[in-house]
Amino acid sequence: MDFVDTPAEAAFRAEVRAWLGEYLRGEFAALGPGNGPSDETGWDVRVEWEKLLGADRWVGLTWPKEYGGRAANLAEQIIFNEEYTRAGAPTRLSFFGEGLFAPTLIQYGTEEQKQRFLPKIQAVEEMWCQGFSEPNAGSDLANIQTRAVLDGDEWVITGQKVWTTLAHRADWCFVVCRTEPDSTSHHGLTYLLCPMDQPGIEVRPLRQMTGSAEFNEVFFDGARTAKENALGPVGEGWKVAMATLGFERGTAFMSSQLAFEGEFADILRIAQKNGSAREPALRDELANAYAGLQVMKYNGMRMLTNLVKRGDVGPEASIGKLFWTTWHKRFGETAMSVLGADALTVQRSQDGDYEVDDLHYIFMASRAETIYAGASEIQRNIIGERVLGLPREPR
Repeated sequence: MDFVDTPAEAAFRAEVRAWLGEYLRGEFAALGPGNGPSDETGWDVRVEWEKLLGADRWVGLTWPKEYGGRAANLAEQIIFNEEYTRAGAPTRLSFFGEGLFAPTLIQYGTEEQKQRFLPKIQAVEEMWCQGFSEPNAGSDLANIQTRAVLDGDEWVITGQKVWTTLAHRADWCFVVCRTEPDSTSHHGLTYLLCPMDQPGIEVRPLRQMTGSAEFNEVFFDGARTAKENALGPVGEGWKVAMATLGFERGTAFMSSQLAFEGEFADILRIAQKNGSAREPALRDELANAYAGLQVMKYNGMRMLTNLVKRGDVGPEASIGKLFWTTWHKRFGETAMSVLGADALTVQRSQDGDYEVDDLHYIFMASRAETIYAGASEIQRNIIGERVLGLPREPR
């Protein structure tokens, strides 16, 4: 792989830099990169920032031009994410809509569905959340118990989803339901698009040790959505859901992984300032963290090369997902070691609650990263069975 920009790529990089230089100012620049796609800090300002991105087609960058996108190739997508991250721009709000749902919609949706939903995502007029995990079907996604039955021209949904990030902000949810009553495992599932603002849907926040509550439980009690809001064939929702997870494990977290370089630079400066960088054990940890960053980078490039060749990310995406989440969890532990005694304290807010800084947030939140989009145990099974060709785990 040639990592030197072609003339066309260099021109595109210059365009991205120029746009960010013109618009990333004032309150937008003050927000900084934040703490990932679930960060709600400065929400209203971030919505306005996202609308600026959408107006100039940076939201929908890779979509076909007939749907309002730029039809950007993979190299251009990487360039945009590199420059966006290096500029310290705000974390994107459209992660679930643009990053997960839109590519799935483009792959499986009808023309009517694409024309209906894509413009609203690009204009940041409709936000999305992901209705996959359930209390008894987290990593075992095939154990879905939420059910939907067809009543005339509408699906009626009953059940519960959990760990639904930003459900309290979302206008729509892409929700996997069991639509064939006697089906089991991954058979008989359907991928439904359900409006959130209606009777029959209750959203309950789940407060975390970080102090935030962006995760939610969502209860469906007779919630309704139109018959035509099934994405892909009825009963074949497993295939559609796997496509969404492929994007989540593959390209969707590209910006987050690029941002890890900034996190490493921050903790290295602290280690040099407080003297912990002179401690042999911590020097080894920091060196290992740096080496992991390079492994992550080039493994990501290898995975993206396969995406270009085959047209999909494939099971190799599980290698990347397993590696970066394990690395980030270990990095959070290293950050606490660098902070030393300061790692044991947090700042009290005026209302008597507590606030965590960025490094504490990384340490706490990185544990969740090893669970969502398929727990590390699930990734190891996928790698063993579908990449290495080992015997299947006994069922």
